[in-house]
Amino acid sequence: MEAKDHNYGVAEDGGSQEQGSVVMGTQEEKTLSVLAHLSIYLNLVTGFLGPVAALVIWLVYRDRSRTVAFQALQSMWYQVAWLVILVAGWTITTLLMLVLIGFLLVPVMALISLVPFVHSAYAAYRVSKDGEFRYPLIADMIEAR
Repeated sequence: MEAKDHNYGVAEDGGSQEQGSVVMGTQEEKTLSVLAHLSIYLNLVTGFLGPVAALVIWLVYRDRSRTVAFQALQSMWYQVAWLVILVAGWTITTLLMLVLIGFLLVPVMALISLVPFVHSAYAAYRVSKDGEFRYPLIADMIEAR
């Protein structure tokens, strides 16, 4: 199913639009979707505010664009999943350093830590060109709810 077939957090109103609701242009949708995906880079500075920024984009623009709502939700859940994975991985690596084997895992974890940043940059690029991007498991999870 396409993102336009779903209602990502927007209450159905019987097809009527509220007064004052603004229809977004395609370029504005792409820009906001790109910003949602690039919000992961806030994690480099803050450690955790990337998903919060994507959530804010979803909360502010969910009533105006299903595309932006879908892309922002994908970005938020993708970042949350990677934060959990990386915290668990670095915790295990740190604990294994007590028996010295963890020092071998540091370069591996450093490379794994780069994956979400590269993947989100690719997602932002694809959204800017095609207006659409789907993370493999995250998109299906969002559509299933």
